[in-house]
Amino acid sequence: MTADDRLIVALDVPNALDGLKLAETLGDSVSFYKIGLGMLTGGGLALANELKGEHGKRIFLDMKLFDIGATVEAAVRGLAQFDLDFLTVHGDPHVVKAAKEGATGKDLKILAVTILTSLDRADLDGALIKPGEIKDLVQERAGKAFEAGADGVIASPQEAALIRALPESAGRLIVTPGVRPTGAALGDQKRVATPASAISDGADHIVVGRPVWQAENPRTAAEAIVAELASI
Repeated sequence: MTADDRLIVALDVPNALDGLKLAETLGDSVSFYKIGLGMLTGGGLALANELKGEHGKRIFLDMKLFDIGATVEAAVRGLAQFDLDFLTVHGDPHVVKAAKEGATGKDLKILAVTILTSLDRADLDGALIKPGEIKDLVQERAGKAFEAGADGVIASPQEAALIRALPESAGRLIVTPGVRPTGAALGDQKRVATPASAISDGADHIVVGRPVWQAENPRTAAEAIVAELASI
C-alpha cells in the first residue's frame, strides 16, 4: 500500500532506538513522522535527521516553542538548519512572528498551536484563560496566528471546519492531533474525531500516535488508516 502524507505518525516512544525500530516496522506504509518534546533528550533530533536524510521521510518536529521573541527566533534558526518540514510554536502572535523570522530562507513550515487537544474548558479556567467556548477561542487564536504569518495551525479535529472557514486560512495548513480510529481508546485526548471526519472537515494532515504504535501490529493499524483516508 502506498503511504499517504496526510497521515503523520507520532513517534511518542522513549528514545531514538525505539523510534527507528517502529519506523522500520511501519516501512513504506508511513511517509511522515512527528517527533515531540518527550523524545528530545532521547536522541530525537538525531532520529529526525536519520529518518529524513537516510529514509526519505518527512518530519514534523513538535517542540511547541514559547519564549521571548529573540529566543524563539534563535531557536528556530538553529532548528531550521536540519531541513525538516514542520515545527510547532505556541500561537501567540509575537512567538509566531519571531519563529517566521528564524525560518527565513528555509522551507520549514511554522505551525501555531491554538489550544491543546488534551484541554477542556475546566482546564482553561484553571489556567485563567478568558471565558468562552473552546471552539470560539481556537478560531480566534488561529486567525491571529495566520495574521502573524503562521504557515498553519494545530487544532483539534472538532475545530478544523471553523478554522477552514476563516478567509485567512486560504493556502494555510491545518494539522489535527487527537485523531482516533473507530474503536480506539481516547487516552488523554478530550476533543477527538476519526481520520476521515478530520480530513473531511478541512484538516490537511492528521496525527496519530498510540493507536498505531500500541497496536498488536502497527503496520496493519497504519495501513487501515491509510485505507480510510483513501476512501474519502
